[in-house]
Amino acid sequence: MAENNNTDTDTDTDARSGADNSSGSGSGAVSSPTSRRALLLAAGSAGTAAVLSAACAAPAGTRGAAGVPSASPTRPPSPTPSGTAQAAAPACVLAVGAGAGPYYLDLDLVRSDITQGRGGVPLRLDLTVVRVPDGCRPLAAAGVEVWHADADGDYSTGKDTFLRGTQITDRTGHCVFRTIVPGWYAGLAPHIHFKVRPDTRTETTSQFFFPEDLLTQVYARRPYARRTAPEHPNRHDSRYRAAGGTMTLAPTPDGNGYRAAYTIGIA
Repeated sequence: MAENNNTDTDTDTDARSGADNSSGSGSGAVSSPTSRRALLLAAGSAGTAAVLSAACAAPAGTRGAAGVPSASPTRPPSPTPSGTAQAAAPACVLAVGAGAGPYYLDLDLVRSDITQGRGGVPLRLDLTVVRVPDGCRPLAAAGVEVWHADADGDYSTGKDTFLRGTQITDRTGHCVFRTIVPGWYAGLAPHIHFKVRPDTRTETTSQFFFPEDLLTQVYARRPYARRTAPEHPNRHDSRYRAAGGTMTLAPTPDGNGYRAAYTIGIA
């Protein structure tokens, strides 16, 4: 993991034949006129508590990937060679840095539900940000952005904003995103990009992966089943081989979808 200033590179461009041109629809309302930058600046001044409680509603009882409360630093289960998650002892680790890719858009979409009418298997993502050098102290008032492909493997571009959003961590370092399991596209393991901004000057960029056995189950369902998914979507991605042991989520069933918790350690 490394803090950076948008100098990352990524292989997404080489792995895709083109950008998505479909339009997002539905709800996914943007919190206006409040912006991510305004929230970060406000969080550094008096009256922080009111800003944070409005920006990130996090219900109690959320549990992390290793079966402990998400406010406690945990290391996600390491995948087996086939990509199946297995149990691992809790630990406080730095997130492995990765490029933002060509589909990052610097938008002020402060919202928890980022689906914006996109169909797919629901995924609730509970994230906690901690400072590893400070004894894994939960980090309040950090901006967390996520973005990823839809069930067809397409990203929102141009005027579209589906499956993108920002939250500000609460006093326990926690925030929640409601989205879908991303679809696949050729050459890369299915993933969710994320960016953490502890302040207006620094950022950490990385991505989450998924166990292959879960992807097999998800991609057999509609709307993913409209395309024939690769048998081993993780195996041939060098980024997964390099970081999958640390950055793979461990989703558990939640209603008709899944729920995953992850503690993001930053320097």
